[in-house]
Amino acid sequence: MGKHNYKELRVWQKAMELCKAVYLVVSEFPADERFGLSSQIKRCSVSIPSNIAEGAGRNTDKTFNYFLGIAYGSSCELGTQLELAKHFEMLSEDQLILLEGQITDIQKMIYKLSENLKTTV
Repeated sequence: MGKHNYKELRVWQKAMELCKAVYLVVSEFPADERFGLSSQIKRCSVSIPSNIAEGAGRNTDKTFNYFLGIAYGSSCELGTQLELAKHFEMLSEDQLILLEGQITDIQKMIYKLSENLKTTV
């Protein structure tokens, strides 16, 4: 069993909220996008809390930090895909701003947690 309980991590909780918000927004995308950008966006949003959880379940802070890096990368990828959705007029400016705010908060939390883990390594 890992050293960290991921369900108690605020960053994981926030990532889960983001994932739910993303799924709600994507459900309004055109049906012909179901296997395109919609699918990519959903996979990315799921990847963020999933990698936080996987890292927390590992035995070392160094490995946890590695998975936090993957989660951070997925958050950047998600931001790019949401920008594309806005560009293709599947997402409103207000929706994008709201989701980007959530992504930024999660990125800051991942960074802070990562820095804290480095001091224990």
